[in-house]
Amino acid sequence: VQLQASGGGLVQAGGSLRLSCATSGSSFRINTMGWYRQAPGKQRELVATIINGGTTNYAESVKGRFTISRDNAKNTMYLQMNSLKPEDTAVYYCHAIFNGWNSIWGQGTLVTVSS
Repeated sequence: VQLQASGGGLVQAGGSLRLSCATSGSSFRINTMGWYRQAPGKQRELVATIINGGTTNYAESVKGRFTISRDNAKNTMYLQMNSLKPEDTAVYYCHAIFNGWNSIWGQGTLVTVSS
């Protein structure tokens, strides 16, 4: 299984971006997917997760602004980020748990929000 994240970039405060995380591979079943982020000098933190069935969970700091979703037909997870703030600047990573307990990370995509 491989994860490929994309969609990062530079945006002004108040703007929007949509991140994508495409999955590839064979003979796997994904249980949970999520987005994490790591700002300079800080630890990686949870942004949002989505499990099979569609239940979602968000960090308090992004609730009401970010939306996580999955398109199973396209094997892709998304993170729609609206009303971006400078403190959202970070490298964003996608993550998946598959075939029960296996964990995998995608490469990061940089999001920079200017004030």
